[in-house]
Amino acid sequence: MPSGYAGKVLRVNLTTGHTSVERPGDLFYRRYMGGWGSVAYYLLKELAPGIDPLGPKNKLIFAQGILTGAELSGSGRSAVGAKSPITGGFGEADAGGYFGAELARAGWDALIVEGVAEKPVYISIVDDKVEVKDASMLWGSDAVETEEALKRELRSAGTRFATIGPAGEKQVVFACIMYDLHHAAGRAGLGAVMGSKNLKAVAVRASNGKQAHDQAKLIQIARWLLDEGKDRYQDLQAHGTAGDVGGLQKGGGLPTRNFQSGQFEEAEKIAGTTMTKTILVERGTCSECVVQCKRVVEVKDGPFPVDPAYGGPEYETVGAFGSNCGVGDLAAVSRANQICNGAGLDTIGGGMMVSFAMECFENSLITQKDTGGLKLNFGNAEAMVKLTEMIVNREGIGDLLAQGYQACIDAWGPKAEKYALHVKQQPLPLHEPRYKFGLGVGYAISPTGADHTHNVHDTAFTTDVGLEPLNQFGILEPLKATDLSLGKVRLVYYHTLTRVLKNTIGLCLFLPYSPNTIVEIVKAVTGWNTSLFELMKVAERNMAMARAFNAREGFTASDDTLPDRFFEPFTSGPLKGVAQDREQFQAALNAY
Repeated sequence: MPSGYAGKVLRVNLTTGHTSVERPGDLFYRRYMGGWGSVAYYLLKELAPGIDPLGPKNKLIFAQGILTGAELSGSGRSAVGAKSPITGGFGEADAGGYFGAELARAGWDALIVEGVAEKPVYISIVDDKVEVKDASMLWGSDAVETEEALKRELRSAGTRFATIGPAGEKQVVFACIMYDLHHAAGRAGLGAVMGSKNLKAVAVRASNGKQAHDQAKLIQIARWLLDEGKDRYQDLQAHGTAGDVGGLQKGGGLPTRNFQSGQFEEAEKIAGTTMTKTILVERGTCSECVVQCKRVVEVKDGPFPVDPAYGGPEYETVGAFGSNCGVGDLAAVSRANQICNGAGLDTIGGGMMVSFAMECFENSLITQKDTGGLKLNFGNAEAMVKLTEMIVNREGIGDLLAQGYQACIDAWGPKAEKYALHVKQQPLPLHEPRYKFGLGVGYAISPTGADHTHNVHDTAFTTDVGLEPLNQFGILEPLKATDLSLGKVRLVYYHTLTRVLKNTIGLCLFLPYSPNTIVEIVKAVTGWNTSLFELMKVAERNMAMARAFNAREGFTASDDTLPDRFFEPFTSGPLKGVAQDREQFQAALNAY
């Protein structure tokens, strides 16, 4: 039997308390390869059209890829999915850390959670031993408190966890699932789905490792990464994902004040380099990974204390709560990150709802009477932090924001729609489609709604060196970031599939493995005589299943679009006068 998977899927029905084991067969793994593919397969096969995402008929699927848990940097990733309460369509999110790798090593390729428990519970998995246990005493606890309590109860410091906090319990639509405290399966509102099932946590402990077909080959690739590959990730290691704030600022593509502009006058104060010099206390990482891109920060003094137990902000968090809210206080941004990580709230969704409310406030669509006295002006760090807490707790105006854009538009009037920046109701990540034109197409066609992790970042492909990984698809000519020719559409198509592939097999996006190297890794782990062609067809199939799920739920081509703001030119900065062109954008969509 090939390595790379256990051949077992665990099914837990919370309504009945029944657990069962399924063995899908070798062909299933070769055809879908886990992760995104397993999520898409089970959602499309088992969910009836039109079900309530927060109802008992939805299913929550934790799915490992064929590489998840292998002894190689970047193999800590895994997927989780359900019908999304944000979009009403295909919901999938990916996270690193140790939870997915531990679940794979325990012998489970996927965990499918069905039904609803009568009271709060958690699932305990120790290799083949599976139990559904009472979690009533944990309801209301944040992620850190939950982990600490369960480690004491299970008497195991080595157990790994997927947890929700109060945001998931209260079914905030942007709630996420936290892996090992610092790693968020952030998009699609899957924490709300977990909360709707009264599932507080999944705890897993494994006795064994994951065996590879050709361990010597993996060691060879690991040595390459430590030697020749190091210069490709050392900046990420040094300053984390927020290390590129300065580059975005210089290029005019740093989302500022709800994407009104692309430059923030206080960008340097919130940059990853500043974080490194000031509040960084540790570099965290994922299973087996040498990159250590995670940040752990601490702030002892001032109005925004930050406990390192809650990790530290990624770029998306810095962009969402920092520049996009006009806040140049790194401590305040880190405090917002702590609130989100503890409560289990997607920092992108949470930060975007705050910046949306701020723009509505500055345009007099809402007043202090609506906000409970908060002056929601851009730049008000105290108000930003307070509103984040209100969203988590569903207090006052926070209750409305916790329901998403449409609920706010219904309450505040149709003029608010102009400031609601989403695709398929999912708030945009902190990357600017007027700075990266192909990215805009990627937002539009994404089956999960606006997403940056299975998307193109055009600035990476403007030089021969940057384009080199895509040479393997016959894409040979660098293109400007603002190009949207047929050549760019082709680049979007193939690069998007490489990212769906990584979210399928359980491989981090940040590791500098070329597509051909990924083929060698898959061969080494599984023993399959595979090829780049086969892997890309798997990714194509898995993307098609996700979009087919949406089509079945009533999505049409009209849902593949961008907010109006991105067809309006920048009024200042290096990109003054630049915007997406509607006709060109539609032609690119048609070509895709």
